Amino acid sequence: MMEKQVAIVTGGATGIGAACCRALAAEGFYVGIHYRKSAEKAQTLQNEIKDGFLIRADLANIDDVEKMVSFIKETAGRVDVLVNNAGQSINADILSMKIEQFDEQRSLTRGVWYLTKRILRQFMLRKAAGRIINISSVVGHTGNAGQIPYAMEKAALDAFTKSLAQELRGRNILVNSVAPGFIATEMTETLPPEVKDRIMAGIALGRIGRPEEIAQVVAFLAVKGSYITGSVVHVNGGLYGG
Repeated sequence: MMEKQVAIVTGGATGIGAACCRALAAEGFYVGIHYRKSAEKAQTLQNEIKDGFLIRADLANIDDVEKMVSFIKETAGRVDVLVNNAGQSINADILSMKIEQFDEQRSLTRGVWYLTKRILRQFMLRKAAGRIINISSVVGHTGNAGQIPYAMEKAALDAFTKSLAQELRGRNILVNSVAPGFIATEMTETLPPEVKDRIMAGIALGRIGRPEEIAQVVAFLAVKGSYITGSVVHVNGGLYGG
């Protein structure tokens, strides 16, 4: 079994996920970089942080999740921190969105639930401490026009955090969410200028956040924060107070 602590970051090849991988590697973790499509970026990141391994899986596919869990066990032998970061945003207003699009958005949340369930079994078999950190979003609290299914799933992720923390009462497994605001990633780059301007007008700090600023909080929850569980930590520059 790996002697170093192991952190798994889903959607770890780009954006906030990649920043989390870097931050956790800097804290001494052996980092599992999960990706679905971004193989080249994942490989580049692994070369950069050096102490890590790659995991390819479609979290919406339960068979893929099972293979992922088996691969982690074979490769690292343990998991100490799980960062559920992988996300997708399928955008359309309610009248335009098709049921297949809605189901595709929801399927990822199901995968997060199932992956967490399987990793929890490893925590419990080892009778070990653990940290689960879910990356949600400010829109799960504020709502956002044209993103109803995305906002619903992010709100669900925070509810998952609070409920799981209660289910794990008495075990040394901490469960928290980090809810980013408007962060400079590939996902936010595609927003129309008028939407960006409207969001920027509401940010007290007057600027877009950086992925590294989310990763700082994730690293804190992974290493410190020993009296924090069932919480949603908002990191949004004053866009929303929580």
